[in-house]
Amino acid sequence: MTSKNRKILVTSALPYANGPIHLGHLLEYIQTDIWVRFQKMRGHETYYVCADDAHGTPIMLKAQQLEITPEAMIEQVRAEHMADFADFHIEFDNYHSTHSEENRVFAEEIYNRLNAKGHIKTRTISQLFDPEKQMFLPDRFVKGTCPKCKSEDQNGDNCDNCGETYSPTDLINPVSVVSGATPVLKDSEHYFFDLPAFEQMLKDWTRSGSLQEEMANKLAEWFDSGLKQWDISRDAPYFGFEIPNAPDKFFYVWLDAPIGYMGSFKNLCDKRGINFDEFWQKDSTAELYHFIGKDIIYFHSLFWPAMLSGADFRQPTSVYAHGFVTVNGRKMSKSKGTFIKGRTYLDHLNPEFLRYYFAAKLTSRIDDLDLNLEDFAQRVNSDLVGKVVNIASRCASFISKKYDGMLSSNIDDQALADEVMNAGDSIADLYEKREFGRAMREIMALADKVNEYIAVKEPWQLIKEDGKQQEVQDICSLGINLFRILMIYLKPVLPELAGKTAAFLNDELIWEGHKTLLVGHKVNKFKALLQRVEMDKVNAMLDDSKDNLTATVDTAVQPTTGPLITDPIADEISFDDFAKVDLRIAKIIVAEHVEKANKLLRIEVDLGGETRQIFAGIKSAYQPEDLIGKLTVVVANLAPRKMRFGMSEGMIIAAGPGGKDIFILNPDEGAVPGQRVM
Repeated sequence: MTSKNRKILVTSALPYANGPIHLGHLLEYIQTDIWVRFQKMRGHETYYVCADDAHGTPIMLKAQQLEITPEAMIEQVRAEHMADFADFHIEFDNYHSTHSEENRVFAEEIYNRLNAKGHIKTRTISQLFDPEKQMFLPDRFVKGTCPKCKSEDQNGDNCDNCGETYSPTDLINPVSVVSGATPVLKDSEHYFFDLPAFEQMLKDWTRSGSLQEEMANKLAEWFDSGLKQWDISRDAPYFGFEIPNAPDKFFYVWLDAPIGYMGSFKNLCDKRGINFDEFWQKDSTAELYHFIGKDIIYFHSLFWPAMLSGADFRQPTSVYAHGFVTVNGRKMSKSKGTFIKGRTYLDHLNPEFLRYYFAAKLTSRIDDLDLNLEDFAQRVNSDLVGKVVNIASRCASFISKKYDGMLSSNIDDQALADEVMNAGDSIADLYEKREFGRAMREIMALADKVNEYIAVKEPWQLIKEDGKQQEVQDICSLGINLFRILMIYLKPVLPELAGKTAAFLNDELIWEGHKTLLVGHKVNKFKALLQRVEMDKVNAMLDDSKDNLTATVDTAVQPTTGPLITDPIADEISFDDFAKVDLRIAKIIVAEHVEKANKLLRIEVDLGGETRQIFAGIKSAYQPEDLIGKLTVVVANLAPRKMRFGMSEGMIIAAGPGGKDIFILNPDEGAVPGQRVM
């Protein structure tokens, strides 16, 4: 939707109030913040709200362990979360807590409306009960022997060893994680939301365009297996809201967590005088967007819209899911301690480096994103320092020293100026569609052209020649103007750098400013805007995270990334060795020349939900534009290789004698990205 005068409410998933913010969390909040800042730059009435998810058994037990009240613990964590978010320039309009009066009111109102319509059912169930702590045990608080493979010390819902899923009551020799006691079975009456009653509504809504296609396809599996009633109650003791007219019964944390979006927004409305109903009533014309991780799709795309529908509130306009973050190719996991805390990152590195790197790799798809720290340093240094800021640093000293900070009234190259200015609509469309990576590539391609213009003109040589003073002013003024426009395009991603740029230029950097140039305009003295990423600081961050980051960070294997060329037969390998090669169908989504590389093309491939960057030595045989959209075959399990131009994350399979006779494998169009070849 791109109409004028839009009213937009945006949320990110609520972080749980029992631990610190880590880099895996930050992907979502940075993605959302970029999108919100863009909408605000475009002049739309946009609000971004969030809150801490503050209820549940884990918080109750952790507070007991710390010997403080749950209220004191969640307030302390909330303050830490807010500080981390602020230092990453994530700008909420309101950051609240689910343990709030607003949330209690909405949770009870939605429950009462659902109950009045017959959508709440009760039945007695049997659960494991800790006789020492006098509490029912959630799945995660029971361990025992797997009923299938007999592995010991397995969780209450699934086995890490064989992957079997089961009920906690199926465990052999179950033990309470809370007390170590042997749990017993005990009956309890529970309250259920009648999700199956909303099956047709959900089928229609999930296929309405409100979800990414891959998300809608995944949800179809739930419809195929049949929707089940959802247990929304928990027994005392429990930290949360008590269910109306049900003593010692509490709302399950996932019932009131999404309602926290409403509670946080209501808190903002009361402070600012905003009309809450305009955004949440059933016939609302406002837009409502939820940004979430792929692990909580079901809650936000089945339970949540069904609850809203049953309680006569509006459904979300869209729910946007993203993938997980890996670090140097390794999965981040809180339970296993393999994560870098946001605060640890901030102790060593500029937050805008991470904002840019995430933006450069984000798409509208549900792709996992790898934070490869060497590629991170190289890309930030190359793009932000070597391309964008370099334009200003090459031109500003001339304007300051030779022309008293005054930009020329002449435009030296109108065609170049028009190209950079006219790119605004395309870049805006990419921001709107959450194709941040493509937007960053388009911006950097423009920066390359501006740098090439300055390099060809050589103002540092012209300044030495008599009668060239005006020409130098014209060249450098255009360079600074085009730097300004690039920074307008980058402002949603780099708000701090944009602020420094605005101070230098005496300009607000509003979005519509990309359509104009500053002529006869005074700028301030230029100061260094950005420092390079230093690997010693990256390594210091890793050292400080060594208690948390157990994954290997050394990619020592250096695979080849060019085509397979027929040479004399090498030593024999066994079939088992060959079977280790994971060949996958891939779709080429980006192909471009690599500056100063004679043989290489930089290619990005879609492996069916995961995007990889590969440098392939096929430049002599293919034009980049001819490759985009083609299917090919890649070696998917090749260790990443650090190259002078960046990190290569696989190998494209090709063969031939060389030169123009190099041929990539070209599977049938019916093949699917990610499909295994062998």
